[in-house]
Amino acid sequence: MTLPTNLPHDHTAPTVFNPAHLLREARRQRNLPGHPVPALCVLDPDGDLARHLRTQGARPNPAWACYHTELLDFTLPGGTRIGVLPNAVGAPFAVLVAEQLFASGAKSLLSITSSGQVADLGPPPYVVLIDSALRDEGTSTHYLPTDAPAFAPNPSPALLARMAHALAQAFPPEHPVTVHQGPTWTTDAPYRETQAAIDAARAQGVLAVEMEAAALYAFATHHHVPVLCVAHVTNAMGQHGDFEKGEAGGAHTALRIIEAAAAAFQTA
Repeated sequence: MTLPTNLPHDHTAPTVFNPAHLLREARRQRNLPGHPVPALCVLDPDGDLARHLRTQGARPNPAWACYHTELLDFTLPGGTRIGVLPNAVGAPFAVLVAEQLFASGAKSLLSITSSGQVADLGPPPYVVLIDSALRDEGTSTHYLPTDAPAFAPNPSPALLARMAHALAQAFPPEHPVTVHQGPTWTTDAPYRETQAAIDAARAQGVLAVEMEAAALYAFATHHHVPVLCVAHVTNAMGQHGDFEKGEAGGAHTALRIIEAAAAAFQTA
């Protein structure tokens, strides 16, 4: 992997532009309180979960100081408070808000992203617990060396194992959802998924293609923070009848994934 510029990108060097400093100034300018965000925060790139939760009483977090996004507060039936951040699509945006969430008091992060089928695991929709992601994007190179393995792994095998166990129990017979575990392909250019690229990814064992996981796992590795990425495989590259996520735009499936993640993070 090579960088597209000649700038010195030393992933070990401290940053000058610090998310905590940005948030401090945003709070000052907007007169926001300094309360921490929920310990468990969820990235919802499609926004379907957030739209559903607004109908269930979710409200904007009054202390969230990001200039670009809204964070919704919601309490799961078991009492766990979560923050849901919708519409952060793509590796740079996902990591930008991940930096700000952890700087605002988050202790763990879950990403649930819609994905395209690469390996033929049956008709969508189904779920993939992402254990590593092919680095076909630019953000991860700022958090991991450019000569690091092509796949960015989740840095905590123990966390992955707990999440796999929790997901195996998450879906009852009346709400059946198939769950797989394996690698995905993270791309910055979803409309340049050529057949040659798909075939090459499939040959490397990739199960699905998405836009955030490699960068989020590189971020997690760099900062030593717990992050889980789940792919909701909803389409076979846009063929007829694709993009059906299930009841409430997939929100019910997402909520069960979040409850599983809450259990996995809490037993860390």
